[in-house]
Amino acid sequence: MDAVAAILGKRDFDIPAEVVAIKTYVRRLYQSEVEVLVEKRSLRISARSAGLIGTLRLNAPALQKAAQTDKKLYFVIA
Repeated sequence: MDAVAAILGKRDFDIPAEVVAIKTYVRRLYQSEVEVLVEKRSLRISARSAGLIGTLRLNAPALQKAAQTDKKLYFVIA
C-alpha cells in the first residue's frame, strides 16, 4: 500500500490560471466571491446571489475573454 504522502506528492495542487482570472474579475468589478469548478470542457461558476449570477451570465463573453478560455461557462446559484 502506498503512503498517503507518496500519493499526494504526485498531485498538482496549483490553482488554474482560468480560476484565478475569473475570481479576480468578479472581485474587482462586483466586490463578491464566486466558486469556480474546472471540468474537462467547461467551467462551473457558482455564487449565492441570483442577481450576481444573472449579471455574470449576461457578461459571459467578457468573462471568457478575461479568463482567456474557450470552455463553456455554466452559472449556478448556490
